[in-house]
Amino acid sequence: MNNNMQGIKGYKVFNHDWTCRGYQYEVGKIFKENVTPQCCSAGFHFCLTPADCFRYYKFDPNNKVAEVIALGMVDYREDDSKVCTDKIKIIREIPWDEVLRIVNIGKDCTGFCNTRDWNTGDWNTGNCNTGDWNTGNCNTGDWNTGNCNTGNCNTGNCNTGNCNTGNCNTGDWNTGDWNIGSCNTGCFITEEQNIPMFNKPSDWSYRDWINSDAKQLLDQMPKNTKWVHAANMSEEEKTKNPTYKTTVGYLKLLNRQGYAQIWWDELSESDRQIIKDLPNFDADIFEQCTGIRVEKIEKEASK
Repeated sequence: MNNNMQGIKGYKVFNHDWTCRGYQYEVGKIFKENVTPQCCSAGFHFCLTPADCFRYYKFDPNNKVAEVIALGMVDYREDDSKVCTDKIKIIREIPWDEVLRIVNIGKDCTGFCNTRDWNTGDWNTGNCNTGDWNTGNCNTGDWNTGNCNTGNCNTGNCNTGNCNTGNCNTGDWNTGDWNIGSCNTGCFITEEQNIPMFNKPSDWSYRDWINSDAKQLLDQMPKNTKWVHAANMSEEEKTKNPTYKTTVGYLKLLNRQGYAQIWWDELSESDRQIIKDLPNFDADIFEQCTGIRVEKIEKEASK
């Protein structure tokens, strides 16, 4: 328990009828419990920042949001801004239009945690986005990092499809420009093309690869990244990853050398064979790209 935060103000979310977890509250009144406050266990809980409240409650305009103050003993979590106390006062209700202003850095946003202006979705760092998690401008889909995309997961500009990394694509999964087909890596393509694999031409299209059992297996390989919440980021990490303010964290690259090999060694022989049956499979190239020695088990077994 920490008493050094006594008297601190924060924010709390309630149901539409001013209840929270079965407890009835009222604006202007003081509430007290005969408990030793402990976060996530006992006491009246609130957050120091309004945006953090919606990690625990739905971002719903029907909910009530209030400014509160801790008047008694307090406890708090080290990894975020959650605080609990044995004595709390509900100072005032915060109107929803004010909630929108204080959870967004930008102006005229109707979503949540936007850092620019005129967004109707959530977690946008650009302008005039109607979807979520966009870092560019004028996107109507989700997870776009470019501009003027109407699809989802595009990192280029002016795409109307999904998962494009180039520009002006109307199909899906294109990495080039001006494609009206899907799953292409070139430019001005109208039909799906076969893709090279292991540095040689193959009879597979990118769609074949996406739908393959081999890809499903390889997608299970331990990732070398980890999501770090903003509350756990160092000042150095925040400086190097300024978009954490919008995404409330960042993707950290981990040093997990050897994890992929362990994963491969524990696969069944039939699963390993599915991957080795890929067109043009080359063990040396596979090791260069994944760090996995394909023949490791076989060589050790023959000793």
